[in-house]
Amino acid sequence: MSEFLLKPRICFGQDALAILNDLPASHVLLVTDQAMVKFGLTECVTQVLHQRGITFQIWDDVKADPDIATLVRGMKLMDANYPDVVIALGGGSVIDAAKAVIFALAQTRVDTTRQRPCFVAIPTTSGTGSEVTAFSVVKAHTEKLVLVDPSLLPDIAILAPSLVASVPPTITADTGMDVLCHALEAYVSRHASDFSDALAEKVVQQVFLHLPLCWRNGDNLQAREKMHNASCMAGMAFTNASLGITHSLAHALGGVFHVPHGRANALLMADVVAWNADYQGQCDTEAARKYARLAHLLELPADSTRQGVASLLVAIQALKDEMVMPAGIRDTGVDSAEFEQRLPEMVAQALRDSCTPTNPRVPDANALTELYRRAWAGNPEQGY
Repeated sequence: MSEFLLKPRICFGQDALAILNDLPASHVLLVTDQAMVKFGLTECVTQVLHQRGITFQIWDDVKADPDIATLVRGMKLMDANYPDVVIALGGGSVIDAAKAVIFALAQTRVDTTRQRPCFVAIPTTSGTGSEVTAFSVVKAHTEKLVLVDPSLLPDIAILAPSLVASVPPTITADTGMDVLCHALEAYVSRHASDFSDALAEKVVQQVFLHLPLCWRNGDNLQAREKMHNASCMAGMAFTNASLGITHSLAHALGGVFHVPHGRANALLMADVVAWNADYQGQCDTEAARKYARLAHLLELPADSTRQGVASLLVAIQALKDEMVMPAGIRDTGVDSAEFEQRLPEMVAQALRDSCTPTNPRVPDANALTELYRRAWAGNPEQGY
């Protein structure tokens, strides 16, 4: 039996934040980061809470790639003054931290009188799709651990394009490529379905159409809204279909060398697409045929499977080039000697990553090592 989860309730559009006026709440925990406070974005929530006379506390020390120590701090804060609503306002790290805290506290407390708080996620980047996924990424030393459980899903997701209008071009590019990677990996996943495929196809079309517009002009709210919706739809696709080794490799690369997650995916994506398609071989895999279908949907040359895969690879590279993204890992400041030294460690992490089992082609250590080395060079002339 297969299933497709339809949660949370999604509020989107220019007036999406108005739903905050209708939330039944007496005490709120607002999870965010100091950048959101500094730039006044938290006020879109706190003003409503003040006006409605709702008490609240703010946990604002969540940093990128939240670790276990961060989660413990959040658990203590939440446990001391238990809320009936948790609102996470921020990027994927903030939403992931809120998920993990709610989940961990439920696992460690036996007080049955406590009900799980209503969980509201308000993303301020168009990338992770965390507002609609049953995933949470937590860092333990240099390794990123992926928690997967249906209870991690928020109850309400609020997609307000005004909150992403000020995201700078570099982060717009990183997070936008993360959206594309989510769609590509969900599309060819071993757990893909008609439902996730429909979402993934729409996302790929929206990314290629609207991401460059967002990168060139962040104030284009129509393009921002389309990318925000695409991020959410990609999250819906991969929370049901899961992901693949682009993410496994990116998790390890980010954990060891602190490369931003979306950028790491962008650096690895094309090489993984080529490998999944067996582009250097017969190019006769189911993944190859699905990649070629995406090329056709993008109105790229796709008279044969190989031509379609090649067109998609060229399109991915062109999108990176248009947004002036690093060509290879070597262009991110990672030392070459340290990269080679820590390569076995990253490969081992990627092999045991929870995204690896659903990749359409089964990798071994040699394959992942080669993919890292190809992504290190970042040479678009390597056979596509």
